[in-house]
Amino acid sequence: MSSKKIVITGSESFIGKTLISQLQSSDYEIIGFDSLKPTNPAYEFHQIDIRNSEINKLIPLDTDGLIHLAALSRDPDCKNRAIECFDVNVMGTLNLIKAAHLQNVKQFIFASSEWVYDKFVDSEEKNEDSEINIANHNSEYALSKLVTESNLRQQHNNGFCDVTILRFGIIYGPRKSNWSAVESILHQVKNQDKVSVGSLKTGRRFVHVSDIARGIIHSFGLEGFNIINLTGNQINTLKDIIETSQEVLGKKIQIFESNPEQISIRNPSNSKAKKIINWEPKIDLKTGLESLLPYV
Repeated sequence: MSSKKIVITGSESFIGKTLISQLQSSDYEIIGFDSLKPTNPAYEFHQIDIRNSEINKLIPLDTDGLIHLAALSRDPDCKNRAIECFDVNVMGTLNLIKAAHLQNVKQFIFASSEWVYDKFVDSEEKNEDSEINIANHNSEYALSKLVTESNLRQQHNNGFCDVTILRFGIIYGPRKSNWSAVESILHQVKNQDKVSVGSLKTGRRFVHVSDIARGIIHSFGLEGFNIINLTGNQINTLKDIIETSQEVLGKKIQIFESNPEQISIRNPSNSKAKKIINWEPKIDLKTGLESLLPYV
């Protein structure tokens, strides 16, 4: 039996590298697309922009899955750059959809974000069926993801292949830059005698990059149109991260709160992922922080 073909855009990204690392021990044939060239890749690689009108020529006919990670993937990269943001994230994805259709790709997996959810009230939990009011968004990045989700739904309704939209939570992991609050706080606890935050009660469902990669793999072969949150099992507050960092490092530091009442909590549920693709995070906060030590 021939191996299944998987195309990964953004193959040289933080998530892309982790995903490929997990896939390389399997029987998948991996084809990577990225604008950055890797060093001696152990898989077929093409240096190409997702907006290239001839990208379909690099996608094998009847590819089993196209995992679309390539994007301007951080809010600061898109802030006040709406044209660039939508050109890459929206138009680039539409170009890939067209290419996938031409090559009869069987499943299109899109990396979306929990930032598509608008206002959370206190610690309310939101799921994939929660209503989203686009008027509440002022983030170009979030809007680009939301518009692309709508485009994918429309294309699926018009006969496009199986579509899986994965809304990633706030991702952290072993890397040297583009840190979330998790890496940043561990770095501060390790290298400083005091840490200052807004409110210790601010929290997110942080999720380790290795768990995100596993979640993508668990979604392979899912039929129909699906939106699934890949988020942590619980809210970890800034206080949790500081205290666990101190435990991991065996160090005690001073903590200052500048705005204790300015609490921000985002709580997107991962219950659907547990039911639909049999996935849940395996890496707890302490284990995750330990994986960061060589990088902070």
